[in-house]
Amino acid sequence: MKIAIAKEGSFVSGHFGHCEGFEVFEVDNQEIKERKFIENPGHRPGFLPVFLSEKGVNVIIAGGMGATAQDLFKENNISVIVGAQGKLEDVMHAYINNQLKSTNSVCTEHEHAGECEEH
Repeated sequence: MKIAIAKEGSFVSGHFGHCEGFEVFEVDNQEIKERKFIENPGHRPGFLPVFLSEKGVNVIIAGGMGATAQDLFKENNISVIVGAQGKLEDVMHAYINNQLKSTNSVCTEHEHAGECEEH
């Protein structure tokens, strides 16, 4: 299973579409087998769900995400977890241990990079 976390530095990004990129963890039996960075190729409506699907991603984790993007990820068979905060390693550990739950919040400020609020 491949889990992508939208990131800024070593932290979860507040909005997946405007993040610097995605830290992708390959996990097998609750163990991280591989970890790599994929640079964000740019925020274009509808592009990132298909892009990450083509990379084999099964789960996307972000601080915030718009409703359309969440729907597009689901259409591409990628589970969405929003409302995540903190360091990448801590969030990944919580996910692996089934302790990370989505808040199901919807970001409505996706045209303003870095201004999404926690809901």
